[in-house]
Amino acid sequence: MNDAVTKPKTKVRTKVEHPRLYKVILVNDDFTPRDFVVMVLKGEFRMTEDEAYKVMITAHKLGVCVVAVFTRDVAETKATRATDAGRAKGYPLLFTTEPEN
Repeated sequence: MNDAVTKPKTKVRTKVEHPRLYKVILVNDDFTPRDFVVMVLKGEFRMTEDEAYKVMITAHKLGVCVVAVFTRDVAETKATRATDAGRAKGYPLLFTTEPEN
C-alpha cells in the first residue's frame, strides 16, 4: 500500500492592477483663437483636422471638453505641454487633468 501523502496543488493567481486613467480636459476661453486651439490639438494629441475642430467647438459651446484619456503621467505631460504652447504665444489656453471614474 502506498503511504505517501499528497498535497493538493494550489495555483497562485496574481492580480494585475491596471493604472488609474486620467482625462485631459480642454477649458474654453474667449481669447485663444480657434485655429490655434485646433493646431495644438493636432500637434499634441495627434488628432485629425476634423477631430480637433469638433473638440474645440464642443469646448466652446459647453465650456469644457474631454480631449483624451491616458495614464496619469502621460495625461499630465500632454496637458502641461498643450497649456505651455498657448502661454508661449500669450494665450490663456488651459488644459487640465482629472481622474476618470
